[in-house]
Amino acid sequence: MTKPTQKLHDAGQSLWLDNITRGLLTSGTLKSYIDELSVTGLTSNPTIFDNAIRKTDFYDEAILEKGAAGSSGEELFFDLALEDLTEAADLFRPVHDATDGVDGYVSLEVSPKLAYDTQSTIDEAKRLFERADRPNLFIKIPGTPEGLPAIEEAIAAGVNVNVTLLFSREHYLGAANAYMRGIERRVEQGLDPRVASVASVFISRWDKAVMGKLPAELKDTLGITVSKRIYKAYRDLLDADRWQRLANAGANPQRLLWASTGTKDPEASDVLYIEKLASPQTVNTMPEKTLHAFADHGVVDDMLSPDGGDAEEMMDKLTQAGVDYDGLAAQLQTDGAESFVNSWNELLACIDGKSEALDKAS
Repeated sequence: MTKPTQKLHDAGQSLWLDNITRGLLTSGTLKSYIDELSVTGLTSNPTIFDNAIRKTDFYDEAILEKGAAGSSGEELFFDLALEDLTEAADLFRPVHDATDGVDGYVSLEVSPKLAYDTQSTIDEAKRLFERADRPNLFIKIPGTPEGLPAIEEAIAAGVNVNVTLLFSREHYLGAANAYMRGIERRVEQGLDPRVASVASVFISRWDKAVMGKLPAELKDTLGITVSKRIYKAYRDLLDADRWQRLANAGANPQRLLWASTGTKDPEASDVLYIEKLASPQTVNTMPEKTLHAFADHGVVDDMLSPDGGDAEEMMDKLTQAGVDYDGLAAQLQTDGAESFVNSWNELLACIDGKSEALDKAS
């Protein structure tokens, strides 16, 4: 019997894991997800690394060794993260090669503290990408107003980019245009236009933001409605003359990625954002718990409609119920950037604390 994960993959959507730990690598668990659950990539963030370092001893030896060599703070974190992510990238390399560079990626984030600093983001993205030295590694750059020119510059410089912190159709289009400007510059300069990118749209946070504030019939519909709007914009863009010219020059499309797809509402289906966001030519990156749930009881049924389906009708109803789409999108991006900085600070504090404790115990 074909697993739901395989069915979704066969329908044209890539399944990525929103998690990375050294234990996943050393135990062979990640390899089993590739072989048995059709996982073809992964994403990471500061919270994921914080939990992995705080709650396990997999990193203790490396922290002690690198600390003794003088590494600390952000430098020590990137040492640890790049060890994990380059190993994961090598695991996904056969997927990357088999899909001619379309799939099989892992992601590493620049410091979230740079979300509003364009030049520092550009410099850090180039540095980390060069240091990783893997063709199937993305550098995560937030789609903030200050991040958009950094995305263009990074793409123009040949750096693969995962654009994060996107919430609305307008956020997505900003990221897509930044990507295309970068590719257009490469074409004009006679450079290889095949620089990879995904645009990561955070979904469940919409519904969490309005939880308990909507009529029962509109409960848990906002995130899906926004997704339908964005998917229409994505498909329209792929059909547009501007993109077709770049495709003819040899460029691969920036793929739309559904992120934050773990269900926040305890009364909703634990695979809500997997089943409802099934769509070809996209990626869904999901927490480990959600991946297992979908493999166990997920259903692959209707795909998102390229024309957006009932998105505008539903958005009218949501607006009448008090949803301020533009205002909430801006607030979610601001809150998301702040949350990432807080997670980053907690991560660095965790590493410093563990380094100090290990040093004393040694």
